[in-house]
Amino acid sequence: MMNLPFNGYTVLDLTRIRSGPTCVKQFADWGADVIKIEPPEDTAGYGNRDSSDFQNLHRNKRSLTLDLKTPEGQEILGKLVDRADVLVENFRPGVQRRIGVDWESLHARNPRLVLGSISGFGQTGPYAERPGFDQVAQGMGGLMSITGLPGQGPVRVGVPIADLTAGLFCAMGITMALLDRERTGQGQWVQSSLLQAQIAMLDFQATRWLIDGHVPEQAGNDHPTAVPMGVYPTSDGSMNIAVNGARMWVDFCQVIGRPDLIDDPDYCGPRERLANRDKLNALLYAITRTWTAHDLTEALLATGIPCGPINTIDKVFEDPQVQHLPVVMTVDHPKRGRQHLLGQPFQVEGMEPAIHSASPDAGQHSDEILAELGYAAGEIATLREKKVT
Repeated sequence: MMNLPFNGYTVLDLTRIRSGPTCVKQFADWGADVIKIEPPEDTAGYGNRDSSDFQNLHRNKRSLTLDLKTPEGQEILGKLVDRADVLVENFRPGVQRRIGVDWESLHARNPRLVLGSISGFGQTGPYAERPGFDQVAQGMGGLMSITGLPGQGPVRVGVPIADLTAGLFCAMGITMALLDRERTGQGQWVQSSLLQAQIAMLDFQATRWLIDGHVPEQAGNDHPTAVPMGVYPTSDGSMNIAVNGARMWVDFCQVIGRPDLIDDPDYCGPRERLANRDKLNALLYAITRTWTAHDLTEALLATGIPCGPINTIDKVFEDPQVQHLPVVMTVDHPKRGRQHLLGQPFQVEGMEPAIHSASPDAGQHSDEILAELGYAAGEIATLREKKVT
C-alpha cells in the first residue's frame, strides 16, 4: 500500500451511527490502522452490516468485538489505549466515564493519546445529556427555517448534514491535535457536536443575523441575496443559473435576447433586481422555457456564466466530469463481490487514498488483534468462551 499520511497511526473506533464513523473514515482512507471496537452481540446503533450505508462508512477497518462491561474487556481496552494514537467516541456525555473512556482516565493512562468526542449538544451545558439526532440539530441549528419554499414550513436537508459535518470537523480537530502533539508530546481532547457543526454551516446566513440583525427566511430555489440566481425552467426540464455581478448580467441579457433589460431601472443593479425578484423571474421564466436545457447551458457557458443541470442521483454518476474525477472507488467484498464506494472529496498531489478492504464482519479480526497484544491462543479461546470477545 502506498505510504499515506496516517500510516503508522492507530485509531480506536468506538463510534456508532454516522457522525463518528464519518470522522474515523477520514483516517482509515488515508492510511491509519483503524480498530473498530463493538459489542460481541450486535446491538441497536451499530447498523445493518449488509446495508450499502454500513459498507461505505466502515471500509478499511479491522473489527474487534469486546464487552467493555467486563474486567477482561476493560483490560484489553487499556492495552489498546497504551498503543493507540487516537480514540474516537460519540456516546452521550456521561457514558464515557462508565466504560472508562473519559478524558481524565485516558490521558492519565496514555498522555500522548488524542481523544475525539462527538455529541449532540456539547460535553457540558444545559443540553449536554440530551440524545443527539441529525434532524433535531437541523431544526435547533436554524437550517430547517431557511430550507424550502417561502411559506412552506420547515424542511430538512436531504442528507444528514449535521452528522456529516460534525464528523468532518472532529477529524480536522484530531489532525490538529496530532500536529500539536509533535510539538508538546501531549494529546488533546477534541470535542465537536451536531449543534455546533450545524450552526457553523449556516455561514453567511448566520452572519446576516449576527452582524446585520436580519433573520433569514426560506427562499426556496432562489439565492437569498442575488438575482437571477436559482432554478429556471426550460422546454425539457429545469436547470440552475447563477448570474453574479454586473458583467454577467450584461452577458446574460444578451444571451437571452433582451439587451433592453441591462439598463432597465427595475433591474439595472443588484439591489434593484433583488427588490423586483418576483417580477424579473416571471419574465425570465417565460424566456428560458423557450430554450432546451442543453442549448441554454452551452450559450451561457460560452460567456462564462455558471450554470448546469439538476441531476437525479443516477445521472450524477453518469456525468463525464464525475466519471473523470476520483469520486468513486471500488473494493472487493468476500460475500458481496465488487462494490462501488464513495471516495475522498479532495486530492493530494503524489498520493491517493486507498480503499484496501471492505467493511469487516463483527469480530473478524479479534484473534489477530488480541495476538498482537500478546494474548496466547488458549487465552483468546477462553475470552471467547466467556463472551468477552
